[in-house]
Amino acid sequence: MDPLAQLETSLEEADLLLEMGAEEGEAEVMDDLAALATKVAEQTDALEFKVMLGGDHDSSNAYIAISAGAGGVDACDWAEILLRMYTRWAERQDFDVELLERSEETEGGIRSAQLFVRGPYAFGYLKSEAGVHRLVRISPFDAQARRQTSFASIDITPEVDDDVDIEIAESDLRIDTMRAGGAGGQHVNKTESAVRMTHLPTGVVVRCQNERSQHKNRATALKLLKAKLIALREAERDKEMAKLYGEKGEIAWGSQIRSYVMHPYQMVKDHRTGEEVGNIQSVLDGDLDAFMTAYLRQKHD
Repeated sequence: MDPLAQLETSLEEADLLLEMGAEEGEAEVMDDLAALATKVAEQTDALEFKVMLGGDHDSSNAYIAISAGAGGVDACDWAEILLRMYTRWAERQDFDVELLERSEETEGGIRSAQLFVRGPYAFGYLKSEAGVHRLVRISPFDAQARRQTSFASIDITPEVDDDVDIEIAESDLRIDTMRAGGAGGQHVNKTESAVRMTHLPTGVVVRCQNERSQHKNRATALKLLKAKLIALREAERDKEMAKLYGEKGEIAWGSQIRSYVMHPYQMVKDHRTGEEVGNIQSVLDGDLDAFMTAYLRQKHD
């Protein structure tokens, strides 16, 4: 309630200034009124934004799953660029970010990756990013320097409490263990500590390899699986989320939410809100606030 009380105080100050202006003349209070008007506008915007982050899980931490799609090695490179983009975004917010899983592509980039972002309203902000992201550029992997279109999908899941009301039967799970790929030292790479967990009734697959212990990776994977199943359950009541998740818990292809164009011009455009940014490098460095705000305002309106 504190922000609301602060806004009310600012409005009371404005009333007093208006009364003073009526008595002493407008020129005496004009500068103070202009400064206060700016303050009130900022406070109002901040309050509206808090209202837009009022969903059931908006205040939760978030998991980000990145998967390369159509486009070959370019798509794998694009997935790695997105991994960096969301890591930088989290760092800009002073959020903690943890790499849970990273599957390398031998020719370059990554096949998939999983991040855990810990911070206030992480899911509320990041939920706007779920969907297919398209990149158009001159391929750095093409000797003839031709233009290439690549796709990658982003899946955003809120962290759920351990006592959440959802049961998973052991018989509904297939658990595979494997050696973790990528950096991590000899122990990580030479022991089967990585875990892939498949929920057979829905086809939802989660992976975790960041811990040295298979037991810890299994516990993290189960927690993530619960979060995804809850998201699926809620998707049944939300047509937009159902479209994003699809029938088997995967984000559907062919309906990109945002395009990042590097050639023949530079622009990032969100196809849901129409929000456009010309500085693509800034966006890839994690400056995503304009897109997140536009999405939340559209949903709230």
